[in-house]
Amino acid sequence: MSKIRMKIAIKLSVSVLVLLVAARVVLAEDYREARLEMVKTQIAGRGITDEPTLAAMRKVPRHQFVPENMAVHAYKDRPLPIGYGQTISQPYIVAFMTERLQLQPEFRVLEIGTGSGYQAAILDEIVKKVYTIEIIEELAEQARQRLANMYPDITVIHGDGYFGWQEGAPYDAIIVTAAAEFIPHALIEQLKEGGRMVIPVGSPYGAQWLTMVEKASGDVLTTERLLPVRFVPFTRTK
Repeated sequence: MSKIRMKIAIKLSVSVLVLLVAARVVLAEDYREARLEMVKTQIAGRGITDEPTLAAMRKVPRHQFVPENMAVHAYKDRPLPIGYGQTISQPYIVAFMTERLQLQPEFRVLEIGTGSGYQAAILDEIVKKVYTIEIIEELAEQARQRLANMYPDITVIHGDGYFGWQEGAPYDAIIVTAAAEFIPHALIEQLKEGGRMVIPVGSPYGAQWLTMVEKASGDVLTTERLLPVRFVPFTRTK
């Protein structure tokens, strides 16, 4: 190759690289603006007022927690498929459940149903320590790799969430992102006195209610139905 051709090739390569970098910058800014608009219209605009929750929703890049072909829909208020019959919850529900836990910076939180890791990332923006359990091994590994770069303090566990995670107990709050027909006793035991749990309760194919559970002392609980929902079923090991 002549020196002239080599110089032309180098200039073209540099130009292409500059264009690619510029395109990525523009795309990142587009996603940021979409994220801010999502929080303004879909979350704050529908009554979510907890500032740590709103700040976390503004910051965490939801488009990085969905399949690449779904990224264009990441900031719409709808659940999205993430593979293996699972979904990432719609942004409003994520914010609603997070706000209801009344999280504090020193809290230790257990999540049942890691999925893509988005809810765990939201929690990690607010609290001291997050443990999250996923029963589908492939999803657990994908979430572990994704969160390792962005939120390395989150502990991702592959296992049956029905039994909770005794090693990290007791928890100030527990959040369950799959519908259970009843509240697992192990989760009640691992919740601190004064702690809160938000869990969808009901039949996988029937009525489900997002339910607030508050633990007074021992196994004394108060429960409150918050709103009707539709979650994927709470999967168990066979």
